[in-house]
Amino acid sequence: MKKDGKKRKAKRLHILRSFRQSGIKTQLYTVYFLALILPIAVIGIFLVWNTNRLLTNYHWDLLEADNSRVRSILFEITTQVYNISEDLTFDEGIQDVLRTVHGTQKAMAEKADRIPALDSYSYNYAEIEELLIYTDNITVHDYKQFRFADEEIRNKKWYQRAVSQSSVFWVPVMNSDKYGNEYWNLCLVRKIPVLSSDYHAVLVIKVSDNYLHTRIGSREYGSMVSVDREPVFFSSDRSAYGLGQAVPIAYGEKYYKYAGKMKIDDSMCFVDVSALPMYQSDSIVYITTMNMQVSESVRNITAICILIILANILLPGIFIRYFTSYFASRVLTLRQAMHQASNEDYEFTAAVRGKDELSEVFSDLEIMVQRIKEKDAGMYEARIKEKELLNRQQEMEFKMLASQINPHFLYNTLETIRMRAFTAGDREAAKAIKMLGKSLRYVLDNTGKVVTTLDKELGHVENYLAIQKLRFGEKFGSFFEIEEGVEPEKIFILPLILQPIVENAVLHGLEEKESGGEIRVHVYIRQEFFFIDVEDNGCGMEEEELKKLRCSIEVRDTGRSKSIGLYNISQRLSLHYGGARNLRIYSESGKGTMVRLTFFLENMKNVR
Repeated sequence: MKKDGKKRKAKRLHILRSFRQSGIKTQLYTVYFLALILPIAVIGIFLVWNTNRLLTNYHWDLLEADNSRVRSILFEITTQVYNISEDLTFDEGIQDVLRTVHGTQKAMAEKADRIPALDSYSYNYAEIEELLIYTDNITVHDYKQFRFADEEIRNKKWYQRAVSQSSVFWVPVMNSDKYGNEYWNLCLVRKIPVLSSDYHAVLVIKVSDNYLHTRIGSREYGSMVSVDREPVFFSSDRSAYGLGQAVPIAYGEKYYKYAGKMKIDDSMCFVDVSALPMYQSDSIVYITTMNMQVSESVRNITAICILIILANILLPGIFIRYFTSYFASRVLTLRQAMHQASNEDYEFTAAVRGKDELSEVFSDLEIMVQRIKEKDAGMYEARIKEKELLNRQQEMEFKMLASQINPHFLYNTLETIRMRAFTAGDREAAKAIKMLGKSLRYVLDNTGKVVTTLDKELGHVENYLAIQKLRFGEKFGSFFEIEEGVEPEKIFILPLILQPIVENAVLHGLEEKESGGEIRVHVYIRQEFFFIDVEDNGCGMEEEELKKLRCSIEVRDTGRSKSIGLYNISQRLSLHYGGARNLRIYSESGKGTMVRLTFFLENMKNVR
C-alpha cells in the first residue's frame, strides 16, 4: 500500500513538473480544456435537459391556470343566469300573464308592462343577450319577452325536454343576426310551472357570445367549450362553432379531467380538458384549452441553449491565442514601470489596464508613487500653513486684548456715577442709574448659572419695565398677576428668559401706542402644568404675519429682528426641558399679542 501511494505521488509530481516546464500556450490550452470544455459539456447537457423539463412544466401550469380561469368565469356567469331564472320562474306577474285568458292584445301588454324584472334583467345584465318566455297560451301574443310557442317551437327538442321535466338544463342554440350570419348561444332552459292552469311555459335565457369572448377570450390560448354531447357553442376560433370538440372526451364523467399532448391540424399541441358540472343542473360543460405554439417554443429555446453552450466552448478557444500575447505584454509593461520607479522616474508612459491582479499591482505602484509625491508636496504646504497659523494666533491675541473690558468695572463705574448724581441732588438720574446697575448686576450674577428662582426673574422684569417707563413716561403700564398657589421663591426657571419676551412686547407690540398701553404678566398653575403669559394690548398681527413669526421661532430667520430673541428662548427651553412647543404665540390684529410659556410643574420645583 505504501509503495502504491508513493507511485501515485511521484506521478502527480511528474505531471506538475511537466506542466510547469511547458510553454504558456500549452498551459493555457490545458487549463482551457480541463477547466472549461469538460465542465461546460457536462453541465450543458444537464442544463438543456432540465430547461426543457422546466419549460414544459411551466407551460403546463399556465395552460391549466387558463383552463381554471375559464371554468371560474363560466361558473360565475351560469350561476348568475340560474339565479335570475329562479327569480323569474316564480314571479307573480309572469304567472299572471301566463295563466290568464286575455281578451285583447292590449290587455295582455298592460299586464306584461307591469313586470319590471323582465326589462331589468334584459337590459342591465351584459351576460344576457336575450330573455324569452314561450307559452302555448294562445291569448299570449309576441310582446317584449313573451312569445307564443307555435308548432315550430313546440317541435324543438329543447322545448319538448323542458315541458317533460322540471329540472334546469343547458343547451347550445344556433341563431342568425340581421345580416344572416350564424352564431351560437349557450342557453338556460327551464320549465315555468303555470299554477292553476293547463298551459305550459318555458323560460329561455341566452348567454351573450360577445360577452363570453370579452371575458374568457385569450390571445395566447385557444378555447373550445361545449355542453354535454352537443356541438361547440364557444371557441376562440369562430369557425369551430357548431362542430364537435377537437379532442376525444369521455362524456358523462362529472369531473372529467385530461391533460396531454395531441396533434391538431398537423401541429403538436398542449391540451387541457376539464368538466364543469352546472349549478343546480344535470348538464356538464366541457372546457378544452389548447396552446399550439408551446412545442415549437420549447424546441426553439432548447436550440438556443445548445447554441449558447457551443459558443461558450468555442469562443474562448478563439481568444486564447490573443490572450497569451496580451498577458505577456502587460507583464512587460508592469516590469518597465517598476524599473522606472526604482530610478525615481515617476512619470509612466504606459499603464496596465483592467481589473485583475496585474492591474491591481500596477495600481498599487501608482498609489505608492502618488503618496511619495504627495508627501513631498505636503512638507512644503506644512511650512506655509505653519506661518499662516502663527499670523492667525497673533491676530486672535490682539482681538482678545481689545475685548478685555471687565463687566464688573462697568457696574462699579455706574455705581460711582449714581453716587455723584445723588450727591448733586439729581435723584431721578441716580434712581435710573441704580435700576440700570441692578439690571446689570442680575445679568452678571446669572451668567453661567443654569436656573434661578421665579421671584428673582420677575424682579428683573419689573426693574426692566421701570427703566422703560423712565424712557416712555406714561405710554404704558405694567401688571403682574400671580395666582394663589404659586410660590415664586420655590419655582425654578431659566434665567433671563422673560425679559426678552417683555422687551418684544414693549418695543414691537406697543410701538404704535401713544398712551394706554398695558403689559400684563400672568403666572398660574393648571393641573400638572405651569404657565407664564406675557400679554400686551398693542397692534397685534395679521394671520399671515403670525404664521411667519411662528415659523421663524422653529427655524431661525436672521432677517426678522422680532424673532431672533424668541428663537433663542425657544431653543433654550427645548434644550433644557426637552421636547418642543414650550413657547406659543397668540395674536389678533388690533387686539394685541400674548406669548405663553408652558412647563411641567414637576420640572419647575427641581433644580436641574
